[in-house]
Amino acid sequence: MPSSLPAIDNDGGGGKFHAYNRRKIPASDLKKLAPQQRSRYLAYEPPPKEVAEAQLNTMRRLRDQKKMTVKRMPVTSGEEELERDKHARLIGQLKAAEARNRLRIMRLRYQANRAQEIGHLIACQPVALKAVRLQALLPPYPDVKDKGDQLDKVDRTRVESLIEDTSGLLTNRAY
Repeated sequence: MPSSLPAIDNDGGGGKFHAYNRRKIPASDLKKLAPQQRSRYLAYEPPPKEVAEAQLNTMRRLRDQKKMTVKRMPVTSGEEELERDKHARLIGQLKAAEARNRLRIMRLRYQANRAQEIGHLIACQPVALKAVRLQALLPPYPDVKDKGDQLDKVDRTRVESLIEDTSGLLTNRAY
């Protein structure tokens, strides 16, 4: 069992949890420890008196500061409180609208970048038939609704002629 396990101090301190080291290490051996081991050991030691006093002073200063802010706050009427709530609600709605707008712009930017990349992939195909297949399988913009056949008569005849070209006369590109 490790020596630095936290334990409950049963000295009648109101049942609060107090962590402490079960094994005491002399200061000379503590200096010989590696920095990580030393910090782990010192984490369960009570703080020095200077640190404890500084913590008490800080807590006292924070309490005093809180009292001063409470004293400075003017007593407001119900109408002023309603106006303040109304203003806070309006600010919240404005912030929500700005967040929606940022999300919309981010979504549009992503879709435009994706469409540009897919268009580049389609344009870089060595054979036109592969380009048509890739465009059919991977549309640049996602279709929310299935609109049926998107090809008109001229495009349909062109695609059919490309598909029926088994010798590759229409689709091979010469570089």
